[in-house]
Amino acid sequence: MAGRLGPGGIRRRLFLDDELTDRPDYDLVNIVRVPMRPVSPSRSIIVRLALGIGLIVLSGFIIYLQRDGYQDVAGKPMTLLDSMYHATVSVTTTGFGDISPVSESARLVNILVITPLRMAFLVILVGTTIEVLTERSRQAFKIQRWRQRLRDHTVVIGYGTKGRAAVDALTGDGVPPGEIVVVDTDAAVLEKASHAGLVTVQGSGSKADVLRLAGAQRAAAVIVAANRDDTAVLVTLTAREVAPKAKIVAAVRESEYTHLLEQSGADSVVVSSATAGRLLGVATATPNVVDMIEDLLTPDEGFAIAEREVEPDEVGGSPRHLRDIVLAVVRNGEMLRAGTADVDSIEENDRLLYIRKA
Repeated sequence: MAGRLGPGGIRRRLFLDDELTDRPDYDLVNIVRVPMRPVSPSRSIIVRLALGIGLIVLSGFIIYLQRDGYQDVAGKPMTLLDSMYHATVSVTTTGFGDISPVSESARLVNILVITPLRMAFLVILVGTTIEVLTERSRQAFKIQRWRQRLRDHTVVIGYGTKGRAAVDALTGDGVPPGEIVVVDTDAAVLEKASHAGLVTVQGSGSKADVLRLAGAQRAAAVIVAANRDDTAVLVTLTAREVAPKAKIVAAVRESEYTHLLEQSGADSVVVSSATAGRLLGVATATPNVVDMIEDLLTPDEGFAIAEREVEPDEVGGSPRHLRDIVLAVVRNGEMLRAGTADVDSIEENDRLLYIRKA
């Protein structure tokens, strides 16, 4: 198939891959969703009314500064009240009719009572339209700012059981929800992720343009939590092509896909069925061990397995003599278990896997 693609076919494929990333920000509102702070309807209406009144006051002062260019029908010089009145009937598109207030008290009532009522009516009448336009504009602005600032984040592909558990572990370990981008094809699933404060991108993780839209090329890590093992292989292959420097962690049900995932570019592979089977076997004899393992894998309570850099005063010492319980030492990308001959002493660029209290 690839051999039959001419130059035109290659250009067309690249164009399709870049389709999403080349779209303007306002055209991505239904695809990318950046969490926004919820605001009550009453507060939203009050804010709109305050903005409207502020515009009228500003217009009134501008008119007052140029009052010599205005003429009152009675031939009197325009006062500040006259300027505010003129701004009121102008900004609210009321215009001048055959009946108009003449006395200053009538004009004062028109400004303080009639105009707020008129504005309230307009807010109620066109509130839905204003809300939709404002929401889309705010989302487009947030998407633009998000795309500019997106760096060293985590992309989670698939928000099923595995994906949600991975996100819980990340947030429990102190990662802000705004630095996690969830990619999935299910809009209902993405709605739940958005309510959790996560940035969402709707689309298939096996497509390069969707991953680029999620910023995978600038991500620190990519978590592949697809529902199917063959899909996980394809997603990992695409993710490695888009993000050659990111750390890719993939999960599969069957261990036979481990080799394929590693060949596709996964740095780490978690086999869920084998892990669950081992825990089931352990639980038959020592169920408390399973509870302890679950506690170690839950970073927001009890104890947790964590990784940190070596402190200067720890260099040259033994991992067994540190204040933390050290499980392993990561040296040049390779994990060495503590207590072996390879890690009798700690080196400067090592990283420690240890048990910390959450």
